[in-house]
Amino acid sequence: MLMSLSQVLADNNPIILDTDIGPDYDDVGALTILHTFADKGMAKILATVASNKYEGVAAVLSVFNTYFKRPEIPIGVPKGNAVDLKDSQHWTEFIRSHYPHKIQNNSEAADSVSIYRQVLAKQSDHSVTIITIGFLTNLANLLSTPPDSNSHLNGSDLVKLKVKQLVSMAGAFPSGREFNIYEDSASAKKVFETWPTPIIFSGFEIGNKVKTGLPLIHNNSIHNSPVKDVFNISIPKAKEDSNGRCSWDETAVLVGVEGYSPYYDIQSGRIKVTNDGSNTWDKNSVGMAHLIEKMPVSSVEEYLNQLMMR
Repeated sequence: MLMSLSQVLADNNPIILDTDIGPDYDDVGALTILHTFADKGMAKILATVASNKYEGVAAVLSVFNTYFKRPEIPIGVPKGNAVDLKDSQHWTEFIRSHYPHKIQNNSEAADSVSIYRQVLAKQSDHSVTIITIGFLTNLANLLSTPPDSNSHLNGSDLVKLKVKQLVSMAGAFPSGREFNIYEDSASAKKVFETWPTPIIFSGFEIGNKVKTGLPLIHNNSIHNSPVKDVFNISIPKAKEDSNGRCSWDETAVLVGVEGYSPYYDIQSGRIKVTNDGSNTWDKNSVGMAHLIEKMPVSSVEEYLNQLMMR
């Protein structure tokens, strides 16, 4: 059987999403957009792994993968030391009690790092984009893994061989102190000092201006959607979200799948992370880049909202 063009395109754009989904809900928008890209034949989702270990995070990922008709996507959670943060709006409990999901508890999911090694070992060389929209815990641990039954390569060499690029929602540019870095600054420091492939950062200042979610919750044609429910529950509970939720994670997924152009320009250099999780940017170094606004924020905002409502 001949594969469709969309399938060929998707197979040529394999993605692993690494998320701290739970304490914030822009991860929900990001995961939704990634599934929309997969529906459009623009990406193939290899795995969804959590960098956050609160009980129930695996089930939350299972809810969304099931809702988008991809219940077979591997799900991983950290099994060692990791950040343990849950949402304050209690949407995680709501969707777990109202929508089907195969995985009920974290114990039923594999270790995130094991998922990385299993999945990466099977991919073509220099083909995988990793999009991280949470803590860098899993990636730091992956770099330290020894050879195993999946691959004779250690973690760093496996990443170097199989990964095309890392797109990370982390940092603030040209300098700042951003949540995904400072919550596990040791892991962030290790990853950004030793990661062996190019990295593109969607910094705090990029997604902070892009508001999403209001068109979704006001769309009366969308029913029985965990995505809509999450935004319906969460937006009214924070005055700062009255115009929609900041889209830090959605912008990272957009760039991870489609590339930064025409939406953004980039500034080349390297991030420098201190022990307290602050960061600066060395524009005289190479190997990394951070996004710079190009397209009007309103245009990016409109596009992301459309993708979230597909």
